[in-house]
Amino acid sequence: MLNKRIIPCLDVRDGRLTKGIKFKGNVDIGDPVETAQRYYEQGADEIVFYDITASHEKRSIFLDVVERVASKIFIPFSVGGGIASVDDMRQVLWAGAEKISINSAAVKEPGLIEQGAAAFGSQCIVVGMDVLRVAPSETIPSGYEIVIHGGRKHMGIDALWWAREVQRRGAGEICLNSIDADGTKDGYELTLTRLIADNVRIPVIASGGAGTPRHMAEAVTTGHASAALIASIVHYGQYTIPEIKQIMHDQGVPVRMVW
Repeated sequence: MLNKRIIPCLDVRDGRLTKGIKFKGNVDIGDPVETAQRYYEQGADEIVFYDITASHEKRSIFLDVVERVASKIFIPFSVGGGIASVDDMRQVLWAGAEKISINSAAVKEPGLIEQGAAAFGSQCIVVGMDVLRVAPSETIPSGYEIVIHGGRKHMGIDALWWAREVQRRGAGEICLNSIDADGTKDGYELTLTRLIADNVRIPVIASGGAGTPRHMAEAVTTGHASAALIASIVHYGQYTIPEIKQIMHDQGVPVRMVW
């Protein structure tokens, strides 16, 4: 079995690291560059950086922060927020990212997925899916709806349909974020995670809700995810990445250990 990845997520607003619960009540919790370097040194497998208000504010991403983070870490680095064109993707890659994460822009213009994959390869294109649990309906048969702009806008798109569609269009990976679980520390939305992971061939990163290493182990075993995205659990010092990996390793989950 392939090693399961542990990926800290840095939500950035106005150049500062921030964190909220269910996409609300965000507070400043530090410097994203220093934090990224610390997680890299602790043994993170990748780093994800989101400029969380870029799309809503209709502006480009803070490239200077991307450049500063990229200069400090030497692991795969995925960047998202305000990326709405192939030229935007190119600028972020030139700034030092290895992967581009698109979310709102991909929902509004799905052809962007194909354009990015053609220009830079599918391995560069991560499609972020922000998902809310809703009552199943004819439009949303899975009971999970796609939302954009940080959860502010409901799209009437079924999450399972969209996952299959982004794969068809050339995405190399899906980052699946449950807004219902985000920041709660109550565990990942395992039903959603397994639903998506079992119905696509590309890797799925589980996101939203990690509170203990057990939750991460559940995401990659019960949930069938390839990786677990984490934020609050490490941002607030509850666990270090080596501690998380040791616990997962002891539970039989294959992870890259840092001795």
